[in-house]
Amino acid sequence: MKSVDVSVVLPILNEERHLADTIAAITSQDFDGELEVILALGPSKDRTNEIAQKLAAADARIVLVENPSGKTAAGLNAAIAKSQYSIITRIDGHAEISSTYIRDAIRILNEQGAVNVGGIMAAEGRTTFEKSVAAAMRSKLGVGSSRFHTGGEAGPSDTVYLGTFQKSALFAAGGFDERFTRAQDWELNFRLRSQGGVVWFDPSLVVTYRPRSTLKALAKQYFQYGRWRHAVSRSHKGSVNFRYLAPPTAVLILAASILTGLLISPIFYVPVLTYLIAILAGSLVIGNTLKEKIVLPSVLATMHISWGLGYLTSPPGLIADSEE
Repeated sequence: MKSVDVSVVLPILNEERHLADTIAAITSQDFDGELEVILALGPSKDRTNEIAQKLAAADARIVLVENPSGKTAAGLNAAIAKSQYSIITRIDGHAEISSTYIRDAIRILNEQGAVNVGGIMAAEGRTTFEKSVAAAMRSKLGVGSSRFHTGGEAGPSDTVYLGTFQKSALFAAGGFDERFTRAQDWELNFRLRSQGGVVWFDPSLVVTYRPRSTLKALAKQYFQYGRWRHAVSRSHKGSVNFRYLAPPTAVLILAASILTGLLISPIFYVPVLTYLIAILAGSLVIGNTLKEKIVLPSVLATMHISWGLGYLTSPPGLIADSEE
Protein backbone atom coordinates (compact mmCIF):
# COMPACT_ATOMS: atom_id res chain seq x y z
CA MET A 1 0.00 0.00 0.00
CA LYS A 2 1.27 3.46 -0.93
CA SER A 3 2.35 5.45 2.10
CA VAL A 4 -0.12 8.08 3.30
CA ASP A 5 0.57 11.07 5.52
CA VAL A 6 -1.61 11.51 8.61
CA SER A 7 -2.53 14.27 11.02
CA VAL A 8 -3.46 13.01 14.48
CA VAL A 9 -5.66 15.46 16.38
CA LEU A 10 -6.34 15.48 20.12
CA PRO A 11 -8.53 17.82 22.19
CA ILE A 12 -6.72 18.07 25.53
CA LEU A 13 -8.11 19.12 28.91
CA ASN A 14 -6.94 17.96 32.37
CA GLU A 15 -5.05 14.93 31.07
CA GLU A 16 -2.03 15.08 33.37
CA ARG A 17 -2.28 11.38 34.30
CA HIS A 18 -2.46 9.95 30.79
CA LEU A 19 -1.10 12.42 28.22
CA ALA A 20 2.52 11.23 28.08
CA ASP A 21 1.47 7.59 27.57
CA THR A 22 -1.06 8.58 24.93
CA ILE A 23 1.48 10.59 22.93
CA ALA A 24 4.13 7.87 23.26
CA ALA A 25 1.72 5.36 21.72
CA ILE A 26 1.07 7.72 18.79
CA THR A 27 4.66 8.76 18.05
CA SER A 28 5.91 5.16 18.16
CA GLN A 29 3.51 3.95 15.46
CA ASP A 30 4.67 1.31 12.97
CA PHE A 31 3.87 3.59 10.07
CA ASP A 32 5.64 4.53 6.83
CA GLY A 33 4.15 7.95 6.06
CA GLU A 34 4.66 11.38 7.57
CA LEU A 35 2.98 11.93 10.93
CA GLU A 36 2.05 15.07 12.80
CA VAL A 37 0.35 15.22 16.20
CA ILE A 38 -1.73 18.32 16.90
CA LEU A 39 -2.78 18.99 20.48
CA ALA A 40 -5.61 21.47 21.03
CA LEU A 41 -4.92 22.73 24.54
CA GLY A 42 -7.84 23.79 26.69
CA PRO A 43 -7.63 25.69 30.00
CA SER A 44 -6.51 22.73 32.11
CA LYS A 45 -6.36 23.03 35.88
CA ASP A 46 -3.49 20.57 36.28
CA ARG A 47 -0.03 20.20 34.67
CA THR A 48 -1.41 19.07 31.30
CA ASN A 49 -0.26 22.09 29.28
CA GLU A 50 3.19 22.04 30.88
CA ILE A 51 3.56 18.37 29.94
CA ALA A 52 2.34 19.10 26.39
CA GLN A 53 4.90 21.88 25.96
CA LYS A 54 7.73 19.57 27.06
CA LEU A 55 6.56 16.87 24.67
CA ALA A 56 6.42 19.37 21.79
CA ALA A 57 9.90 20.68 22.61
CA ALA A 58 11.25 17.12 22.41
CA ASP A 59 9.52 16.12 19.16
CA ALA A 60 9.04 18.46 16.18
CA ARG A 61 6.08 16.38 14.97
CA ILE A 62 4.01 17.59 17.95
CA VAL A 63 2.18 20.86 17.29
CA LEU A 64 0.24 22.87 19.88
CA VAL A 65 -2.83 25.00 19.20
CA GLU A 66 -4.95 26.97 21.64
CA ASN A 67 -8.52 25.98 22.52
CA PRO A 68 -9.61 28.72 24.96
CA SER A 69 -13.16 27.35 25.43
CA GLY A 70 -11.90 23.88 26.34
CA LYS A 71 -14.79 22.38 24.36
CA THR A 72 -14.04 19.17 22.51
CA ALA A 73 -15.59 20.11 19.16
CA ALA A 74 -13.90 23.52 19.11
CA GLY A 75 -10.55 21.92 19.90
CA LEU A 76 -10.95 19.32 17.17
CA ASN A 77 -11.85 21.95 14.59
CA ALA A 78 -8.87 24.09 15.61
CA ALA A 79 -6.53 21.11 15.30
CA ILE A 80 -8.00 20.05 11.94
CA ALA A 81 -7.66 23.61 10.60
CA LYS A 82 -3.96 23.48 11.51
CA SER A 83 -3.40 20.05 9.94
CA GLN A 84 -1.28 19.51 6.81
CA TYR A 85 -2.36 16.06 5.65
CA SER A 86 -5.35 14.48 3.90
CA ILE A 87 -6.10 11.85 6.55
CA ILE A 88 -7.22 12.85 10.05
CA THR A 89 -7.03 10.44 12.98
CA ARG A 90 -8.75 11.51 16.16
CA ILE A 91 -7.39 10.29 19.50
CA ASP A 92 -8.33 11.39 23.04
CA GLY A 93 -5.82 12.42 25.68
CA HIS A 94 -6.68 9.46 27.92
CA ALA A 95 -6.65 6.81 25.17
CA GLU A 96 -3.90 4.48 23.99
CA ILE A 97 -3.58 2.82 20.59
CA SER A 98 -1.70 -0.26 19.39
CA SER A 99 1.53 0.13 17.40
CA THR A 100 -0.24 -0.56 14.08
CA TYR A 101 -3.50 1.29 14.76
CA ILE A 102 -3.00 4.13 12.27
CA ARG A 103 -1.62 1.87 9.53
CA ASP A 104 -4.54 -0.53 9.96
CA ALA A 105 -7.12 2.28 10.02
CA ILE A 106 -5.82 3.72 6.74
CA ARG A 107 -5.86 0.30 5.09
CA ILE A 108 -9.48 -0.27 6.14
CA LEU A 109 -10.44 3.26 5.09
CA ASN A 110 -9.11 2.59 1.59
CA GLU A 111 -10.45 -0.96 1.30
CA GLN A 112 -13.99 0.05 2.26
CA GLY A 113 -14.10 3.39 0.47
CA ALA A 114 -15.25 4.86 3.77
CA VAL A 115 -15.15 8.45 5.01
CA ASN A 116 -14.56 7.37 8.61
CA VAL A 117 -13.46 4.14 10.26
CA GLY A 118 -13.20 3.21 13.92
CA GLY A 119 -13.28 0.26 16.24
CA ILE A 120 -13.51 -0.85 19.85
CA MET A 121 -13.56 1.51 22.80
CA ALA A 122 -11.70 -0.95 25.04
CA ALA A 123 -12.30 0.37 28.54
CA GLU A 124 -9.55 -0.69 30.96
CA GLY A 125 -9.34 0.41 34.58
CA ARG A 126 -6.53 0.44 37.09
CA THR A 127 -8.40 0.70 40.40
CA THR A 128 -11.21 -1.63 41.48
CA PHE A 129 -13.78 1.08 40.75
CA GLU A 130 -12.32 1.84 37.30
CA LYS A 131 -12.21 -1.87 36.47
CA SER A 132 -15.86 -2.15 37.49
CA VAL A 133 -16.78 0.75 35.20
CA ALA A 134 -14.77 -0.86 32.41
CA ALA A 135 -16.64 -4.14 32.84
CA ALA A 136 -19.96 -2.28 32.68
CA MET A 137 -18.92 -0.30 29.60
CA ARG A 138 -17.94 -3.46 27.74
CA SER A 139 -21.19 -5.29 28.52
CA LYS A 140 -24.63 -5.15 26.91
CA LEU A 141 -26.14 -4.79 30.38
CA GLY A 142 -24.21 -1.57 30.82
CA VAL A 143 -24.41 0.09 27.39
CA GLY A 144 -26.77 -1.96 25.23
CA SER A 145 -25.77 -3.39 21.87
CA SER A 146 -23.39 -0.66 20.69
CA ARG A 147 -20.68 -2.45 18.70
CA PHE A 148 -17.90 -0.03 19.55
CA HIS A 149 -18.43 -0.91 23.22
CA THR A 150 -19.24 -4.61 23.08
CA GLY A 151 -17.75 -5.74 19.76
CA GLY A 152 -19.32 -7.36 16.73
CA GLU A 153 -18.77 -7.96 13.03
CA ALA A 154 -17.12 -5.40 10.78
CA GLY A 155 -19.50 -3.35 8.68
CA PRO A 156 -21.27 -0.02 8.17
CA SER A 157 -22.27 1.67 11.41
CA ASP A 158 -24.22 4.67 12.67
CA THR A 159 -21.14 5.83 14.54
CA VAL A 160 -17.71 4.64 15.69
CA TYR A 161 -15.34 5.48 18.53
CA LEU A 162 -12.98 8.37 17.71
CA GLY A 163 -12.26 7.65 14.03
CA THR A 164 -9.89 8.03 11.11
CA PHE A 165 -11.39 10.39 8.52
CA GLN A 166 -10.99 11.52 4.96
CA LYS A 167 -10.22 15.18 5.58
CA SER A 168 -12.11 16.21 2.44
CA ALA A 169 -15.29 14.55 3.80
CA LEU A 170 -14.86 16.35 7.13
CA PHE A 171 -14.65 19.71 5.37
CA ALA A 172 -17.61 18.88 3.10
CA ALA A 173 -19.70 18.08 6.21
CA GLY A 174 -18.69 21.32 7.90
CA GLY A 175 -16.49 19.76 10.59
CA PHE A 176 -17.58 19.14 14.16
CA ASP A 177 -20.60 21.12 15.32
CA GLU A 178 -19.27 23.30 18.14
CA ARG A 179 -22.73 23.72 19.65
CA PHE A 180 -22.52 20.14 20.97
CA THR A 181 -20.64 19.68 24.23
CA ARG A 182 -21.20 15.91 24.03
CA ALA A 183 -22.36 13.52 21.28
CA GLN A 184 -20.44 15.54 18.69
CA ASP A 185 -19.02 12.32 17.19
CA TRP A 186 -22.46 10.78 16.70
CA GLU A 187 -23.80 14.04 15.26
CA LEU A 188 -20.92 14.39 12.79
CA ASN A 189 -21.22 10.78 11.68
CA PHE A 190 -24.94 11.33 11.07
CA ARG A 191 -24.09 14.20 8.70
CA LEU A 192 -21.35 12.18 6.99
CA ARG A 193 -23.84 9.36 6.35
CA SER A 194 -26.53 11.81 5.22
CA GLN A 195 -24.12 12.99 2.51
CA GLY A 196 -23.72 9.42 1.24
CA GLY A 197 -20.51 8.58 3.09
CA VAL A 198 -19.80 5.21 4.68
CA VAL A 199 -18.92 5.10 8.38
CA TRP A 200 -17.24 1.74 8.96
CA PHE A 201 -16.78 -0.24 12.17
CA ASP A 202 -13.95 -2.76 12.43
CA PRO A 203 -13.30 -4.63 15.70
CA SER A 204 -9.61 -5.03 14.88
CA LEU A 205 -9.13 -1.32 15.64
CA VAL A 206 -8.83 -1.28 19.41
CA VAL A 207 -8.34 1.85 21.51
CA THR A 208 -7.66 1.59 25.23
CA TYR A 209 -9.95 3.95 27.15
CA ARG A 210 -9.48 4.95 30.80
CA PRO A 211 -12.83 5.17 32.64
CA ARG A 212 -13.88 7.75 35.21
CA SER A 213 -12.39 7.14 38.65
CA THR A 214 -15.29 8.15 40.94
CA LEU A 215 -19.04 7.55 41.07
CA LYS A 216 -19.66 11.33 40.96
CA ALA A 217 -17.58 11.73 37.81
CA LEU A 218 -19.29 8.74 36.19
CA ALA A 219 -22.74 10.15 37.00
CA LYS A 220 -21.82 13.53 35.50
CA GLN A 221 -20.42 11.87 32.37
CA TYR A 222 -23.52 9.77 31.70
CA PHE A 223 -25.92 12.57 32.57
CA GLN A 224 -24.17 14.67 29.91
CA TYR A 225 -24.31 11.77 27.44
CA GLY A 226 -28.07 11.53 27.89
CA ARG A 227 -28.88 15.21 27.64
CA TRP A 228 -26.73 15.75 24.55
CA ARG A 229 -27.95 12.59 22.83
CA HIS A 230 -31.47 14.02 23.16
CA ALA A 231 -30.18 17.27 21.64
CA VAL A 232 -28.93 15.31 18.62
CA SER A 233 -32.33 13.62 18.32
CA ARG A 234 -34.05 17.00 18.24
CA SER A 235 -31.63 18.31 15.62
CA HIS A 236 -31.83 15.26 13.35
CA LYS A 237 -35.29 13.75 13.12
CA GLY A 238 -35.36 9.99 12.66
CA SER A 239 -32.05 9.46 14.46
CA VAL A 240 -33.58 7.86 17.57
CA ASN A 241 -33.56 4.11 18.13
CA PHE A 242 -34.65 1.88 21.01
CA ARG A 243 -31.17 1.70 22.52
CA TYR A 244 -31.23 5.43 23.23
CA LEU A 245 -34.79 5.36 24.56
CA ALA A 246 -34.20 2.44 26.94
CA PRO A 247 -32.56 4.42 29.82
CA PRO A 248 -35.17 7.24 29.97
CA THR A 249 -37.96 4.67 29.68
CA ALA A 250 -36.43 2.69 32.55
CA VAL A 251 -36.16 5.83 34.71
CA LEU A 252 -39.85 6.61 34.16
CA ILE A 253 -40.89 3.03 34.96
CA LEU A 254 -38.74 2.92 38.10
CA ALA A 255 -40.04 6.29 39.31
CA ALA A 256 -43.65 5.21 38.70
CA SER A 257 -42.99 1.90 40.48
CA ILE A 258 -41.63 3.61 43.60
CA LEU A 259 -44.36 6.25 43.67
CA THR A 260 -47.28 3.84 43.17
CA GLY A 261 -45.69 1.40 45.60
CA LEU A 262 -45.65 4.11 48.25
CA LEU A 263 -49.11 5.53 47.52
CA ILE A 264 -51.19 2.56 46.36
CA SER A 265 -49.83 -0.91 47.06
CA PRO A 266 -46.48 -2.67 47.58
CA ILE A 267 -47.30 -4.84 44.55
CA PHE A 268 -46.22 -1.90 42.40
CA TYR A 269 -42.67 -2.29 43.67
CA VAL A 270 -42.28 -5.31 41.35
CA PRO A 271 -40.64 -3.37 38.47
CA VAL A 272 -38.03 -1.71 40.68
CA LEU A 273 -37.31 -4.99 42.49
CA THR A 274 -36.98 -6.76 39.13
CA TYR A 275 -34.49 -4.13 37.98
CA LEU A 276 -32.42 -4.47 41.16
CA ILE A 277 -32.35 -8.24 40.86
CA ALA A 278 -31.30 -7.94 37.20
CA ILE A 279 -28.34 -5.68 37.90
CA LEU A 280 -27.30 -7.75 40.93
CA ALA A 281 -27.37 -10.94 38.88
CA GLY A 282 -25.69 -9.26 35.94
CA SER A 283 -22.92 -7.96 38.18
CA LEU A 284 -22.15 -11.49 39.27
CA VAL A 285 -21.74 -12.48 35.64
CA ILE A 286 -19.73 -9.57 34.24
CA GLY A 287 -17.58 -8.82 37.30
CA ASN A 288 -14.12 -10.39 37.12
CA THR A 289 -13.35 -10.32 40.86
CA LEU A 290 -15.39 -10.36 44.06
CA LYS A 291 -14.66 -6.67 44.61
CA GLU A 292 -15.90 -5.82 41.12
CA LYS A 293 -19.05 -7.86 41.63
CA ILE A 294 -19.75 -5.82 44.79
CA VAL A 295 -19.10 -2.44 43.14
CA LEU A 296 -20.84 -3.12 39.82
CA PRO A 297 -24.50 -2.74 40.92
CA SER A 298 -23.90 0.89 41.92
CA VAL A 299 -21.93 1.50 38.72
CA LEU A 300 -24.64 0.03 36.48
CA ALA A 301 -27.46 1.87 38.24
CA THR A 302 -25.51 5.15 38.03
CA MET A 303 -24.90 4.74 34.30
CA HIS A 304 -28.51 3.82 33.52
CA ILE A 305 -30.24 6.38 35.73
CA SER A 306 -27.85 9.27 34.99
CA TRP A 307 -28.17 8.73 31.23
CA GLY A 308 -31.95 8.46 31.50
CA LEU A 309 -32.29 11.57 33.68
CA GLY A 310 -30.04 13.51 31.34
CA TYR A 311 -32.18 12.52 28.37
CA LEU A 312 -35.45 13.35 30.12
CA THR A 313 -34.30 16.72 31.44
CA SER A 314 -32.47 17.86 28.31
CA PRO A 315 -33.87 21.36 27.64
CA PRO A 316 -35.09 22.25 24.13
CA GLY A 317 -32.80 25.29 24.15
CA LEU A 318 -29.68 23.33 25.06
CA ILE A 319 -27.92 23.86 21.73
CA ALA A 320 -28.78 27.56 21.65
CA ASP A 321 -27.60 27.93 25.27
CA SER A 322 -24.26 26.32 24.41
CA GLU A 323 -23.54 29.09 21.87
CA GLU A 324 -23.59 31.79 24.52
